[in-house]
Amino acid sequence: MELLANLSLGFSEAITPINLFYCFLGCFLGTLIGVLPGLGPPATIAMLLPMTFTLEPTTSLIMLAGIYYGAQYGGSTTAILVNLPGESSSVVTALDGYQMARKGKAGLALSTAALGSFFAGTVATIVIAAVSPLLAAAALQFHAPEYFALMVLGLIASVVLAQGSLIKALAMILFGLIVGVVGTDITTGATRMTLGRPELLDGVSIVAVAMGVFGLGEIMQNLLHGDEERTAYRAQLRGLLPSRADLRRISGPVLRGTGIGTLLGILPGGGALLSSFTAYAVEKKLADDPHRFGKGAIEGVAAPEAANNAGAQTSLIPLLTLGLPSNVIAALMAGAMIIQGIQPGPDVMTLQPALFWGLVASMWIGNFMLVLLNLPLIGLWVKLLTIPYKLLFPAILVFCAIGVFSLNFSSFDIWVMVLFGGLGYLFRRLDCEPAPFLLGMVLGPMMEENLRRAMLLSRGDPLVFLERPISAALLTMAALAILFVCLPEIRRKRDEALQE
Repeated sequence: MELLANLSLGFSEAITPINLFYCFLGCFLGTLIGVLPGLGPPATIAMLLPMTFTLEPTTSLIMLAGIYYGAQYGGSTTAILVNLPGESSSVVTALDGYQMARKGKAGLALSTAALGSFFAGTVATIVIAAVSPLLAAAALQFHAPEYFALMVLGLIASVVLAQGSLIKALAMILFGLIVGVVGTDITTGATRMTLGRPELLDGVSIVAVAMGVFGLGEIMQNLLHGDEERTAYRAQLRGLLPSRADLRRISGPVLRGTGIGTLLGILPGGGALLSSFTAYAVEKKLADDPHRFGKGAIEGVAAPEAANNAGAQTSLIPLLTLGLPSNVIAALMAGAMIIQGIQPGPDVMTLQPALFWGLVASMWIGNFMLVLLNLPLIGLWVKLLTIPYKLLFPAILVFCAIGVFSLNFSSFDIWVMVLFGGLGYLFRRLDCEPAPFLLGMVLGPMMEENLRRAMLLSRGDPLVFLERPISAALLTMAALAILFVCLPEIRRKRDEALQE
């Protein structure tokens, strides 16, 4: 009964006209950026962060979440029709979705993706509503040592699941931790690494850094590689409604993809990308004839689409219940909450119940909007892909500059964006994932605060982290994760799986 009362509160908050409008706006923008390669959710959310300062916290988070899971829908549309995934999590969908389109089954592929995503989004919303109160209640037992250990585990998990070299991923996290502690020491009042610039006394702007790394860095990468060849599906769409036989064939993959996405989305470093690849691999292993995959197997569309949408939504659970962002999008949403004076963590559910349950309810409404929004606008999305990237990137640059400047009305933030834009491009050239860097930057100040608090309470005894059962267990899991993935055989299989 308590869950129903909470959901009733959430829907009453989510269906207000202003929240419905921004939910629709987030879903529309998410679909748009999912369609357009070269502009992903991190850059878009970073650009829109200054806009959220004028909105209520609930409204701003509803819009930002809509952008995130809306991008998963948009990415699948172009992956199927154009063989050009707008989002990395839609790469797997392109393998069979585009082949279905070439065989005249584009309508069936699109409806399969939409239905799978809607079902997975609905299940993920129920899971968030059911699991979050339990995790939040458990998190209330956490104190400084447990929070520090939890953040260490989160960062280590993001390293283990990151593509490429473990050493590079660790270096990115350390770099993020260093950038995160620039500014004024909250305990002693001393300045750290400010280079004598008063603009850095409050720290490096996470908005400027995110726009630089994910916005400008991506622009540089796209310009140097030029426009990709785009061959759009131009035949008339037919057969949007799947038959009973089709529904029977996709029901199992959708259920399995939803389960995989729900579980992997909660993991730090997980989310939509890992979920979609894993779901596709599982279906290929379970198939009677694996050779059908890559040649237009409907299961190859249903499973990853369900998985990426479920993973995108459940990746917000650690942020809302533990205050631990599990990926870049969650880190940016945590930044938006902190800027508005809300500390992410278990207290959100008790102190801000309308915000928490309003966001949960809006996810189901947003998924319903996306089903109604995507199929009628397929023609528009395909036409947008004919716009050359050289005409798009100037507008992206202008929006980035305006967004960063409006944050503090300081040109210094623009220079910070440019600097980290160059670093973002360098990260890509060196095959270093930028996601661990941003996670380290967001978690760095919180880790430092909890480390100092734990040491003060224990009078400088570092054994406090091992004497408390929960923090000892979390640190042990982090150490085992590193040791486990360093084993030659495990590391080889990890690299092969991520490469595939």
